[in-house]
Amino acid sequence: MFSTILIANRGEIACRVIRTARRLGIRAVAVYSEADANARHVRMADAAVCIGPAAARESYLDIERIIAAAKETGAQAIHPGYGFLSENEDFAQACAAAGIAFIGPPVAAIRAMGSKSAAKALMEKAGVPLVPGYHGDNLDAMFLANEAQRIGWPVLIKASAGGGGKGMRIVRAAAEFADALASCKREAAASFGDDRVLIERYLQRPRHIEMQVFGDTSGNVVHLFERDCSVQRRHQKVLEEAPAPGMTPERRAAMGKAAVDAAKAVGYVGAGTVEFIANQDGSFYFMEMNTRLQVEHPVTEMITGLDLVEWQLRVAAGEPLPLTQEQLSIRGHAIEARIYAEDPDRGFLPSTGRLVHLAPPAESLDVRIDTGVEEGDEITPHYDPMIAKLIVHGESRERASARMLQALAQYRVVGVANNIEFLSRLVACPAFAQADLDTGLIEREHDFLFPANADTPREAWLAAALAELLREQAVADAAARRDSDPHSPWHRRDGWRMNLGVSRRLTFRSGEVTKAIGVSYVGDAYELEVDGQSMFASGEMLPGSQLRADFGGNRVAATVVVAGEKRHIFLFGCCFVLTAMDPLHHAGEGGGAEGGLTAPMPGKVIALVASPGAKVDKGAPLLILEAMKMEHAICAPAAGTVKSFHFAVGEQVSDGAELVEFEAAS
Repeated sequence: MFSTILIANRGEIACRVIRTARRLGIRAVAVYSEADANARHVRMADAAVCIGPAAARESYLDIERIIAAAKETGAQAIHPGYGFLSENEDFAQACAAAGIAFIGPPVAAIRAMGSKSAAKALMEKAGVPLVPGYHGDNLDAMFLANEAQRIGWPVLIKASAGGGGKGMRIVRAAAEFADALASCKREAAASFGDDRVLIERYLQRPRHIEMQVFGDTSGNVVHLFERDCSVQRRHQKVLEEAPAPGMTPERRAAMGKAAVDAAKAVGYVGAGTVEFIANQDGSFYFMEMNTRLQVEHPVTEMITGLDLVEWQLRVAAGEPLPLTQEQLSIRGHAIEARIYAEDPDRGFLPSTGRLVHLAPPAESLDVRIDTGVEEGDEITPHYDPMIAKLIVHGESRERASARMLQALAQYRVVGVANNIEFLSRLVACPAFAQADLDTGLIEREHDFLFPANADTPREAWLAAALAELLREQAVADAAARRDSDPHSPWHRRDGWRMNLGVSRRLTFRSGEVTKAIGVSYVGDAYELEVDGQSMFASGEMLPGSQLRADFGGNRVAATVVVAGEKRHIFLFGCCFVLTAMDPLHHAGEGGGAEGGLTAPMPGKVIALVASPGAKVDKGAPLLILEAMKMEHAICAPAAGTVKSFHFAVGEQVSDGAELVEFEAAS
């Protein structure tokens, strides 16, 4: 076994590998960009080496710098994680040339499966069923358009070297093909340094089912059962689970055999995933093989009780597979939810900022959290905006779903927009609960998943007011303890006045609604009045911004986090954001320019679709912004004229920067 390994990655997967290395007594070396100098994986590692600027191309994708870091620190092996260089044959070859073990498959296997087109040709020879499509080398735009017409609409354009939903577009008509192809190739080049694509027929209501495979240097290959990754948006997985609902033993055996045969066909060693697209009738087609550890590997670990990173390390060190196929079995059900810094109500736009408050649910044998960040860390625009993976286990799918809902309700994130409440609705969605799964579930259940904004409950207003009062008292008590006269009446915050009582108002706003909560002081408690109703309120603030309150005899547990003027109230499994209004502040509300075409996040301008002076219809794309490895179109808010662009192609823009001068038609 290795004594020192280097992890050529960042974030939660780097932390995940470090955790296993530490358990096995292996020294773990991290690499980091200048933007990640204070990242959690750097803090966790036994040693860390800076490999360049924030841009991935100049750091995490720089093969020479990573190899140099491994030599400098005495690393005998490199774990690539997933993404970045994990499926790069040149990187695997460079490791071999440097005498460093690559904790992954042989170069030949990466080469064979690294191109989706080549992999499909190989599988076709092996007799594995394929989705109708074009997987050849002719990338002429007109030729590909004709191939798409031959295959039949809708078609799916996919980056040959891609993954994670990047460089992928659904095209439903010939008129959309050219723009989709150009966008797909740009995104593929930016994410993988390779703009080659393939085209396949887009199946209706398919399921995405993948098989985890493992091989060793003696030619032994096993599968560790399947994962259902059907719940996706923009071809990126949102929820993953194992085993796949409705999977029969016969179908599992057939898919497992196909996956093992695929791995053996390329002499596979290490962890890999063979992905299938499956029809509702049970038929399935080979999609691709990912020659690395998958993001969703924890659900396989939960149902098998195994550590797949440990298996990777042992196999890379030349050891045989720890178990045979007959010794592997499934225990219960596991579900993984990907928690992202993104705003579901704004088209899942990534969010950046500091994690002002981060309190995950307690971990246990059945609740696991894989994360690369801690409270106080930054979510930057340079990399994927994942906060954590939340993985739960139960003896049945129903119990696992219930445990997931409970864990999501306990998750607290303040400082960036996030998808936690969306995930809760997704798990509670009748279609998911009934295992009526396909890759279009999120679009199909849109009305359930994106409900109209509900009213802020009365308890949230009361909790905001009570927390404010208790914090005021805590500040006064601390000041009294520091004072030479701690019993001075000037330290009291009970509303005492000579010869009369006192009342005051605390004002908060939620969206367009503003409410003033009346406060009267009654002994050690308060009388609060909201919406014309009064009640006695008392409580205490506990560590972690937790509030234990009594409102008129009703006990309420909430978390109230202060972030500037915002009050984030976590209550009833939801988060309600209230703004504390300063009664002495008389500045007007709003003030933002209406209709401004501004950057929704920091990014880089990669294409100007329209021209200055052009007249365009509402919704027409004007400019393409690349942020967090994805493309975002900035579209016309109304019919009108493009006056000018404020940035050129290749320029970086900040969040909120005005991009286009646009004049709406009168």
